[in-house]
Amino acid sequence: MSLRPINHMCRPLTVLGLESSCDDTAAAVVEYIPGEIAQVRSSVVLGQQGLHVSHGGVVPEIAARAHAVRLDQATERALTEAGTSLQEIDAVAVTAGPGLIGGLLAGIAFAQGVSVGSGKPLLGINHLAGHALTARMTDLIEFPFPALLVSGGHCQFLAVLGPDRFLRLGGTIDDAPGEAFDKSARLMKLSFPGGPAVEEMAGMGDPDRFRFPRPLSGRQGCNLSFSGLKTAVGRSCENLRRDGALESRSIADLCAGFQRAVSDILAEKTATALEEFSDRIGRARDFAICGGVAANREIRSSLKAVCSERSIRFIAPDPALCTDNGAMIAWAGIERIHVGAKGDSDVRARPRWPLDSVSAPILGHGKRGPKS
Repeated sequence: MSLRPINHMCRPLTVLGLESSCDDTAAAVVEYIPGEIAQVRSSVVLGQQGLHVSHGGVVPEIAARAHAVRLDQATERALTEAGTSLQEIDAVAVTAGPGLIGGLLAGIAFAQGVSVGSGKPLLGINHLAGHALTARMTDLIEFPFPALLVSGGHCQFLAVLGPDRFLRLGGTIDDAPGEAFDKSARLMKLSFPGGPAVEEMAGMGDPDRFRFPRPLSGRQGCNLSFSGLKTAVGRSCENLRRDGALESRSIADLCAGFQRAVSDILAEKTATALEEFSDRIGRARDFAICGGVAANREIRSSLKAVCSERSIRFIAPDPALCTDNGAMIAWAGIERIHVGAKGDSDVRARPRWPLDSVSAPILGHGKRGPKS
């Protein structure tokens, strides 16, 4: 069955976005009229935390099976809540990578079925691009702009030059912050996912009781490291357990100290990244933070202060648009349409898919390509 090409002059432009790269099954409908802020007409996220909590982390096979069951449920709900149908949308956008291969395959297979069945063009979207472009969906900021993409699996400073043009200014050389949150929470026997659990406990703790390291602090460049910080938290937990003192007060103080360390690391390196952006691209007018860890209130406050000192507008999307969602995928599809995309004839799952394909990878290179 042949697919109808996208009408670039369509007003308004409406796209269905599907996301299944990790443990959230998401679908959303986004409507856009050029010159106006996009309207998220619906955004449905079916989380899987209950399926993975006993394992202390996401189990890929369990996640893939859940996506296969829930994608149609999420899509039906998204279309119903948006008050539209497949016949009324202009295109389908689906996450094609990076992510867990099983989840990606489930999402792509489902999206291909929707595309063929409805005759709508299909766009394969880079999950990280979805995060990085969210600020344009919510605040209409102009290219180019610097951004910090900070999540469970990724952490990098980017110069966002266009819908599919990204320059990495720096990134983590080991763990991502979200990964460090999850692993530290596990050490303290807190619930999964670790980010919200640590943030809740940190609100009741003393950030000055434990002075954790700030890896790469004072070093040139805006690369980051979180592995040593996670190790320091683990060592403190062991010492407290040995002394029989790892009770709720100590856990709260550990969380507060850990969260403050992450916030300080990101603030220092954000300042460096803004300088590098200025040197290489031009003075920044706006700075955007995106990704799941961007929902953390202390981190937001710290980075907002960095931007305020430099008269740069700080943009942090609503927390619901920071974590994995279908709206960011739909929006990335809209961005591609407006630079001439007519649909992708062959959407393949790409477990590794760096945004910057030119710069040398900083997290190694395997059979599936560079991680970032």
